[in-house]
Amino acid sequence: MAGQNAAPLLKVEGLKQYFRVSKSYTVKAVDNVSFEIYPGETYGLVGESGSGKSTIGRSVIRLYDPTAGKITFEGQDISGRLNHSQNNTLRTQMQMIFQDPYASLNPFFTVGEIIAEGLELHKLCANAKERRERVYELLNMVGLSKEHANRFPHEFSGGQRQRVGIARALALNPEFIVCDEPISALDVSIQAQVVNLLRDYQQAEGTSYLFIAHDLSMVRYVSDDIGVMYLGQLVESSDSEEIYKNPLHPYTKALFSAIPIPDPTVKRERIVLQGSIPSPANPPAGCKFHTRCPYATERCK
Repeated sequence: MAGQNAAPLLKVEGLKQYFRVSKSYTVKAVDNVSFEIYPGETYGLVGESGSGKSTIGRSVIRLYDPTAGKITFEGQDISGRLNHSQNNTLRTQMQMIFQDPYASLNPFFTVGEIIAEGLELHKLCANAKERRERVYELLNMVGLSKEHANRFPHEFSGGQRQRVGIARALALNPEFIVCDEPISALDVSIQAQVVNLLRDYQQAEGTSYLFIAHDLSMVRYVSDDIGVMYLGQLVESSDSEEIYKNPLHPYTKALFSAIPIPDPTVKRERIVLQGSIPSPANPPAGCKFHTRCPYATERCK
């Protein structure tokens, strides 16, 4: 955990990300979300599909222009329009590992070219030889070899492609990485290897992560703090251990009740939510969770 006097590396305040579908419908994908990430720490985001987790990641890294709210990175407001210099600086300090290793790599580039693209664009190596050595170093770091540099993405398995995506993200030595469900498309045996790779790199370099995932057990393993998303809103946020031991929101309790317990002698009540998540284009009034909440009253509506 960060010290009490440490300043957050990333601070998100009242973030809103709306997408207009038609004249009468606007999808409120992210609605008034706030959280902080400190240097060297991991903030985990969990929630059902469509809750706005990936949209937050893409807004934070400025792949989307936020509808409203404030995003501060290293004390600098990056919410508004960025000039060329600010944009280039952010592209070296913030990176993203995408969910789908099959779609996030250019099929017409070799693995070496994919990893070297950022190094060449930002002129971080003096010459081609230095750039090539850096690519070999990164491949070795993620458990691949320099012989893989001349191969194309289609020649790799899903786990190997995700390692290439991680190597590309690490190439610029970023201070902050958005991990957008980086293990969801991988076999369980590969998931642990990828997560341990990210943790080892974090311990060595002090990198901060926004870790987005469905796997609640994995999020607990990697995160210092956890935020729970529901229908575009952050319904609960706390220290990782505290939120698992003492969840307060009914939705958080329902999510965590689904985590398997390896000890068959331990009994836990499974909380099954009724219905499905409402459409973010037409969310319910009042508390957005009241349509599925077992404790809902008229006041919640």
